[in-house]
Amino acid sequence: MSFKDTVTVITGIASGMGLQIALDLLEKGGKVAGIDISDCPKELQEASSDSNLMYFKIDLTDIVAVEGAVKEVIAKFHKIDNLANVAGVLWFEKDKSLLDIDLDVWDQVMKINLKSMVHTIRSIVPHMKSNGGGSIVNFSTIQAIRGDRAPQDAYSASKGAVLSLTKSVAMQWGCEGIRCNTILPGPVYTPLQKRWDDTPEIVEAISNHLPIGRIGVAKDLSNACLFLFSKESSFITGIDMPVDGGLSICC
Repeated sequence: MSFKDTVTVITGIASGMGLQIALDLLEKGGKVAGIDISDCPKELQEASSDSNLMYFKIDLTDIVAVEGAVKEVIAKFHKIDNLANVAGVLWFEKDKSLLDIDLDVWDQVMKINLKSMVHTIRSIVPHMKSNGGGSIVNFSTIQAIRGDRAPQDAYSASKGAVLSLTKSVAMQWGCEGIRCNTILPGPVYTPLQKRWDDTPEIVEAISNHLPIGRIGVAKDLSNACLFLFSKESSFITGIDMPVDGGLSICC
């Protein structure tokens, strides 16, 4: 798959899956515009130049900031072909059962995990329409279709809503060449799961439970995302794609 001369906006680009997607697109000739609340990582700086990377350290819950970033991307690159909505939070220590969770935490999770996608899609779809189409990939979680015995209800609810948002976008603008799909990651080792560093026995137990027999890595998710961006997936829209090592078929 070649992404030469394509322009992709990626949220949550500073680490994990977002960073890997950016690095893979740059390697394949693409241009990348990244949005994150953290500083631009060293790996991304080393793999890019001013001609193929734009980086915005902004808060995705701020619609004015998002719209401003998109305008700058259009001014420099003149189009946007793809959007990867990867940014999200999972606050283990604060996200609990809906009976116990602080409702301010609930609202914050919804803003970051769900409303931020509304901001990016709302800002970018008009440019995709004028450019003849594009591909949007929203990141959810396998937990959105499975639930969890240790409830993180704000996270699960926000990510479940992403599935419906994706289908609505796919239905609304499919005739204008805009595709929209969801990736549902399973157990994947990223900075979000740094807690596993001190619990190798948990990693082994999860790996043994998965039909594939291992925990996922960011590259697994990037491969799926790039496929959904590519021309090879031009007849695919509105789907929920589990990339979970088979977790979704386990009891």
